[in-house]
Amino acid sequence: MTAMQIIHSIAAFIVMAEALNKLERTAPFAPGLSPRVRLVDGLKALAWLLLAMGAGGALIGPFLQPLGIGAKSSQIIAHLSPSLAEVCVLLGFAVLIIRTRVKEG
Repeated sequence: MTAMQIIHSIAAFIVMAEALNKLERTAPFAPGLSPRVRLVDGLKALAWLLLAMGAGGALIGPFLQPLGIGAKSSQIIAHLSPSLAEVCVLLGFAVLIIRTRVKEG
């Protein structure tokens, strides 16, 4: 693995863990919420779900071809070597998550 692939995998793991944690705590269908609060909570849940799916694809992508899954299928989900843009996006989210955790103490 290259350094960029390692950084990408670590960042994806951090984003995945935080996204699943936050997704578990959102409750857009809780009783007694106003329509505005329900919408805001629903959008937050959608955002964390999309981040979890993206991070999951980044984590599983390198394992698809060695497991025998066809090249066409694996390229739909992720490719083996992430681009600099993909690494920067995931690393940016990971840094924001770590900063928030440090700030909270």
